[in-house]
Amino acid sequence: MSDEANWPELGEFLVCTITTVKQNGVYVDLDGYPGREGFIFIGEVASGWVKNIRSIVREGQRVVAKALKVRKDKKSVELSIKSVSDERRRDTLQRWKNKQRAGQLLRIVGERSGWDDDKITEMNAELSETYGSLYAAFEETAIENNALENEGFKGDWIKVFVEIAIENIIPEFVNIRAVANIQIHASEGIEVIRKALTAVEKCASEKDEVEIAAYYDGAPEYRIELKAPDWEIAESHWDQVESAIADNIGEDVGAVEILRQ
Repeated sequence: MSDEANWPELGEFLVCTITTVKQNGVYVDLDGYPGREGFIFIGEVASGWVKNIRSIVREGQRVVAKALKVRKDKKSVELSIKSVSDERRRDTLQRWKNKQRAGQLLRIVGERSGWDDDKITEMNAELSETYGSLYAAFEETAIENNALENEGFKGDWIKVFVEIAIENIIPEFVNIRAVANIQIHASEGIEVIRKALTAVEKCASEKDEVEIAAYYDGAPEYRIELKAPDWEIAESHWDQVESAIADNIGEDVGAVEILRQ
């Protein structure tokens, strides 16, 4: 990363670690910008009059601050804690924690896949560019196991990545997507398929928070999408989906091939 790029943007919310507390303010390390230091004047530490700054902040404390001035020529950043709302502070800290965790998980993937440090850095950049962040790559993979292949990634490391994602990331929901190739021999083919797909959608469960939808993609292909809170529930209901199709389309009626994506 170039020196020019290794600076926060004006107005950016940053996770910082307080290194020194002075009477007129505090010095902080910018955790997302290695080697960069910032300063928070006492008037920006908290709203209202600050009688004793050490009663509010301390060395080693992690805070979220907003960048008020970025002077690259003087290599200084002026920050404000009081300009950060509670909601913004929580969101910024969570993103920072996600970034740290994702970096640790990728290193585990690298160790198990035989990557050196350069390869880990390269994959971090590629995954971050594709998904917007490294954590998003893990999260998308935990939601949909074929996410990496769908984005064109290849290699034995993908299996390791998927395992690490499922073990460590708890998404709000998971998806199973599949295409059913349905060939009907009988003359009442449309009605048979309609009944089968209706039976598929009835496998949904409000109690288990499972949503299932079937779509016509163009004969003979029909798309099935299942959304569930976790993989155990998803797989359980997916078994019901396959049974529903088999019960409605026997070998004497037609043939079905289901390909999960």
